[in-house]
Amino acid sequence: MAEPRVWTLIALQPAAQAVLEADATVLTKPVRADEDWYAEAACYDVLLVTGNTRMTGPVMDRIGPRLRVIARAGIGVDQIDLDAATERGIMVVNTPDGPTESTAEHAVALMLSLTKLVTSTDRILRSGRGWPVYGTLTPGLEVRGTTLGLVGLGRIGGRVAEIARALGMQVQAFDPFTTADRAAALGVQLVPALADLLAAADVVSIHCPSTPETHHLIDARALALMPPGSYLINVARGAIVDEDAVYAALQSGHLAGAGLDVFDPEPPAADHPLFSHPNTICMSHIASYTRASLLRMQVMAAEQIVQALSGERPTCLANPEVWGRQRSAVV
Repeated sequence: MAEPRVWTLIALQPAAQAVLEADATVLTKPVRADEDWYAEAACYDVLLVTGNTRMTGPVMDRIGPRLRVIARAGIGVDQIDLDAATERGIMVVNTPDGPTESTAEHAVALMLSLTKLVTSTDRILRSGRGWPVYGTLTPGLEVRGTTLGLVGLGRIGGRVAEIARALGMQVQAFDPFTTADRAAALGVQLVPALADLLAAADVVSIHCPSTPETHHLIDARALALMPPGSYLINVARGAIVDEDAVYAALQSGHLAGAGLDVFDPEPPAADHPLFSHPNTICMSHIASYTRASLLRMQVMAAEQIVQALSGERPTCLANPEVWGRQRSAVV
């Protein structure tokens, strides 16, 4: 049987490359969305894709029957049609533990930058308008003793909770999939409804997956439930938030600030109104973009690929229903 072939659309660090090359032939070659790369991909058993690589059923069919594994060095598989992959016997693997620490730190960094007016006053000074005069700015927020509301208490949400509690914040969470024991171990109060969380939180931080059920979960009605002068953080996925509603809430003064690392679509338009608002921090989906996180995600993805190619059930199989009826290697 021929040695398996892996095509990675991202440049791998040496440690991750070494894991793959011990068991497979590896090609590193980025592609653009408008390129017709599917015929070339038909010669590979594994695709290690980027977060923006759209893998639909028709795309999988164009690539053909040799494709056995689609891998992601990260958590999000929202650009991969899991049902279509399962139907075709293709395993989808990801690395949910890889970006946890960096993404959690990023959420807290956005929260502190907003509440301490770091970015807004930096902009004023850089614009040449001189030293900001006390009284002309809305005062920031001292987070000790305030309430952080987490929409989602998974890996990242749980780590954010730990950091926030160290800052002296009270932490509440809405997550119908989290147990009371987990919340209690983290010192987090679980609330039964999203509305209850929003009404109590000085800062809301989003850490749930993007699904049809969570699309625009934070809309105008949800934002209206938040206390006047509260803050919104989103390091999850852009589709969870109605960006037009966020802009309107900022314009009215109901929201004191918003920190967004993700948008819908990505990249957003260059003239996106949130970019020019003085009380926003807008970033380019880089919450997990640290040396430690990138290395961890790549090595984990490589290990998942090796497991799959060896016939072992991958530790992080995003479509577990495929197991037992996955594609065999093409002889």
